[in-house]
Amino acid sequence: MIRTHRAAAALLAAALLAPATTACASAEGAPAGGAHTGRASAAAASDHADRLSVPRPTGRWAVGRDTLQLTDDKRRDPWVPSAGPRRLMASVFYPARRGGRGETAPYLSVEEAELLLKGLKLDASFPADRLASVRTNARTGVRPAPGRHPLVVLSPGFSLHRATLTTLAEELASHGYVVALLDHAYESFGTTFTGPAGRRTLTCVACGTVEDAPTDAGEKKRLARAARDRAADISFAVDRLTGAGKGARSGAGRESAHWAALIDTRRIGAAGHSLGGNAAAVAAGTDRRIRAAANLDGTFFAPVPRTGLGRPTLMLGTQKDHTPHATDTTWPRTWQRLHGWKRWLTVTGSGHFTFVDLPILGGQAGVADPEAPLSGRRSGEITTRYVTAFFDRQLRGLPRPLLDGPTRENPEVDFHTP
Repeated sequence: MIRTHRAAAALLAAALLAPATTACASAEGAPAGGAHTGRASAAAASDHADRLSVPRPTGRWAVGRDTLQLTDDKRRDPWVPSAGPRRLMASVFYPARRGGRGETAPYLSVEEAELLLKGLKLDASFPADRLASVRTNARTGVRPAPGRHPLVVLSPGFSLHRATLTTLAEELASHGYVVALLDHAYESFGTTFTGPAGRRTLTCVACGTVEDAPTDAGEKKRLARAARDRAADISFAVDRLTGAGKGARSGAGRESAHWAALIDTRRIGAAGHSLGGNAAAVAAGTDRRIRAAANLDGTFFAPVPRTGLGRPTLMLGTQKDHTPHATDTTWPRTWQRLHGWKRWLTVTGSGHFTFVDLPILGGQAGVADPEAPLSGRRSGEITTRYVTAFFDRQLRGLPRPLLDGPTRENPEVDFHTP
């Protein structure tokens, strides 16, 4: 897990530095006369051309977004017990009526971008406001689509900010899902928590705790505990958004009733990337309300509980690490235990971050990971198509032939039935 965390840093560094290097080279080659004006114009044009963006969703609905802090008074924070109750930040995406005039939702705050760049040792060479300015499609303050909608809770990879799953969250919302995209306290480079108690940015205490494990087995044990804690977080988010668990306090306040009116409690799913995918599968085994789970390239550090082995499960991963005879033995072990509807898919040319926003943004910047040659565009298309089809089938009962076997339109995707 720590190894892949460093790989993420290298990939994001390459994606961010490439356009900046080009811009610097252009400035150095400018004529001496009118240099200041020329540089200002070039910088403005470069900023417009180089601005990265999240792909436009394909569903019928526009996308709205709200941000909530959720506080679980029944549990202490597992990484910093002295900090008090367990806290989550949630970006809640929802299907919205078209024609709304709300503000475009931000991707990251500048402060969060600064912490991310500092963690990657890029803070001296790249402006945080450029990363923070990634263009999204969701808008704040827009009216939701009528009716009750399925809920999907998303959990990001260990150390990654929840924003890295924005493409998937927006796509699901455009197809009629309410999506709660979570950040778990002390488990990312930097996440800003805002609520009644004020504003505070928390950094990745969990990263150091896991890295300090004396053995590989000890590291895996700590990650298994983290997956189970995240599963509890997912269940708590379901409580707060559906109006259950009234004994717990929520920074959402009266908003809880608002979300409960939009959600069909009979149709709830969970998904996540890496450790978040393991957590989603565990949550489906510990919470009967969660009817289906998708794991995007996550090792099953924590086994799926026996009570969840009949839940519909999608396992979508890399060809390198997650074919039946690859290095991660937790996938074939989990596959054999599952006895409900299940699919095991791998993607040719993919890497661990194929299933999040990083290769999409890197592709727009003209940068690719040589160890994962699948384009950023195809990375986003494959992830959103298969995950949306999975929840359409399991939560809505819609026929989705995409999940029945290989297709000509998606030759990179292999089906496994060991």
